[in-house]
Amino acid sequence: MARAIMIQGTMSNVGKSALTAGLCRIFRQDGLRAAPFKSQNMALNSFVTREGLEMGRAQVMQAEAAGVEPSVRMNPILLKPTSDMGSQVIVKGEVVGTMPAKEYFRYKKSLIPTIMECYQSLAAEYDVVVIEGAGSPAEINLKADDIVNMGMARLAGAPVLLVGDIDRGGVFAQLYGTLALLDPEERALVKGTVINKFRGDAELLRPGLTELERLTGTPVMGVVPYGQFDLEDEDSLSNRFRARSAPAPLDVAVIRLPRISNFTDFAALESHPSVGVRYVQRPGELGRPDLLILPGTKSTLDDLRWLWDTGLAHAVLRYAAGGGAVVGICGGFQMLGRTLSDPLGTEGGGEAPGLGLLDTDTVFAAEKTRTRVRCDIRIPDGFYAPLDGCPAEGYEIHMGRTSGAERVTAKGKVLGTYLHGLFDSQELTGALVGLLLKEKGLDPGDQTPAESRYAYKQRQYDALAGLVRRSLDMERIYQIIARGV
Repeated sequence: MARAIMIQGTMSNVGKSALTAGLCRIFRQDGLRAAPFKSQNMALNSFVTREGLEMGRAQVMQAEAAGVEPSVRMNPILLKPTSDMGSQVIVKGEVVGTMPAKEYFRYKKSLIPTIMECYQSLAAEYDVVVIEGAGSPAEINLKADDIVNMGMARLAGAPVLLVGDIDRGGVFAQLYGTLALLDPEERALVKGTVINKFRGDAELLRPGLTELERLTGTPVMGVVPYGQFDLEDEDSLSNRFRARSAPAPLDVAVIRLPRISNFTDFAALESHPSVGVRYVQRPGELGRPDLLILPGTKSTLDDLRWLWDTGLAHAVLRYAAGGGAVVGICGGFQMLGRTLSDPLGTEGGGEAPGLGLLDTDTVFAAEKTRTRVRCDIRIPDGFYAPLDGCPAEGYEIHMGRTSGAERVTAKGKVLGTYLHGLFDSQELTGALVGLLLKEKGLDPGDQTPAESRYAYKQRQYDALAGLVRRSLDMERIYQIIARGV
């Protein structure tokens, strides 16, 4: 039976997912079979496993770091927000319904047997399970029937490392206050604290670390410097939306829809040296990019209405009428068609006009399509013909059924597809970048990325693990794991 270690945080976005991935990678490097686990994840970025089941993208990233196949056991509950008050609830990869927050709060206690079934299955197969919490364990209004922070630590008998984010300020108050709000039996589970995202000389923190240990009676396991790693993000707190790419020959604009999902689709473009990617929310930000992308969304109809209400729809139409190149993925693909309708109320009901840039129509169905795809792209003629024959591998995950559509549908300079992961193909990305450079009057040369997306990510995981190993007292962490609770 596996040993466990749990990473909890003082708040969201303190770096729990990255530290979990870093530890998974370290354990793999040290010859252990490690698996990530997060009982409940709330995110719009998801993934389809080989079995056709849906799970959170963060646990996929952590599984990749551990060198193991992603499994829904690693994320038995996935919540995909559909509004400010409710979420689609996915249990062991299958949709069980859409619930308002109050209803789910009452329902979630019944999921404990499922959570433990998944956890125990992993624990029987691996040497160590690295468990990630969510938000903060000190959200005292939500502590009843907790299944993801201290409740999960108790269920798994897992010692806890509590992580604070110094980059956001007040890290000593974060850590001290969180521990102060825990019950005595919960505090006893916390075996160490970690300060994350530090910039500067860690020795300047020494007096504060000593005082924190005195006040809490909990040792500091290390100070992790701020690191720049290209890891796949799981939610809309992603820094990539605020970042600005360095100047590059090509300008790619992605519409930042209110409920944008699976924006990991664009990571390969963001890392290409000839491409600068930016996210836009207003018509005035659009400008005249070399490529405009409409991404996936959890609520296609609502985000389409937002596109019309903000004037971005008209800006997109003007851009396309002026000869601009447009790509739509999943929900963005549906928006490019003529009409979208929801007779069963899958997305709240109603219908809306699409942008009319593709000769397709979408009707939303009750059953979600979830499938892995490996194919060669077929676009025998037209603007995107240079992509014809390029291999692609990814997955489809959508509620709509689109008539008049192929796996990749193109009309002039407008292209739509349901395939997530399209740009992960070295050959396809190279062909697309070369096409856009040539269209701009630049010498395309050979734009095929020098390494595969897989190899690139492996380098990121190794670099992350190196930073975490240098920064944390891994000897003490191994001792904590061996002792348990």
